[in-house]
Amino acid sequence: MATTSTRTGTRPEPAADSHRAAGGAGLVRLRLDVAYDGTDFSGWAAQPGRRTVAGVLLAELNRLFASPSGLVVAGRTDAGVHATGQVCHVEVPAAEWSAIGDSLGRRLARLLPRDLRVTAVVPVPSTFDARFSALWRRYEYRVTDAPWGADPLRARDTLAWPRRLDLNALRTAAAGLVGEHDFAAYCRRKEHATTLRHLARLDWRRDPDGVLVAEVEADAFCQAMVRSLVGGLLPVGDGRRPVPWPASLLGRSQRADEVPVAPAYGLTLVAVGYPAQEDEYAQRAALTRARRVR
Repeated sequence: MATTSTRTGTRPEPAADSHRAAGGAGLVRLRLDVAYDGTDFSGWAAQPGRRTVAGVLLAELNRLFASPSGLVVAGRTDAGVHATGQVCHVEVPAAEWSAIGDSLGRRLARLLPRDLRVTAVVPVPSTFDARFSALWRRYEYRVTDAPWGADPLRARDTLAWPRRLDLNALRTAAAGLVGEHDFAAYCRRKEHATTLRHLARLDWRRDPDGVLVAEVEADAFCQAMVRSLVGGLLPVGDGRRPVPWPASLLGRSQRADEVPVAPAYGLTLVAVGYPAQEDEYAQRAALTRARRVR
């Protein structure tokens, strides 16, 4: 059974030997659950001269701790992509954590901008790796086919589609992509990186407000993979492509140029799952690293 990134509030605990960071006995590793509106961020990763989630978060952590280090994230979201369940870890001096741990959540709430929140902070064992210990990541992509477009209050995270979408066609086409496949047609190729992925879930629903939501879950994704999958499915939903078309591209060894990449703002990272037992973190991380270097 896995745990997810969903937490309520900040629940600091006293630093203990089992929560010491690998970098030294004077450090403690913290898990941070993070949410953000990605509209005004140039993605997660720090970039000189650009406003990024990691850059803003680390700047405020530097105001609270003398030398926070090793900020590692579960999924490096692209520019414009949102998150409600992002996870990262960072190492801070244990003595400073002991002094302000009880108030860290409130301190960060005062310092961080309105489009970035840390929703929980807990010390974790040094074997916890936000990226490599993860079992799965889950994304949602929101699309409205209403003739008037997106609700103004959700326009920053909902794509307005100009044609009516058939939910049954979307779901049937999506089912053909589930499982382990080479998703080269839906990925931006990186040298020495595999495009073989196991897609555990790809399904669509229509919420009571009429918005269509794609739910996508896998242990890992290639760059732009989720947005490409959505981009390949939407023409099926509006009748311009046949239902078998998205799955027919799986046999390709290169990026399919005819597959559009859906806009970033419709995508949100909603959850990350981890092993339920702390003693399983290291084993999962080792397994993930072995798979990534194939």
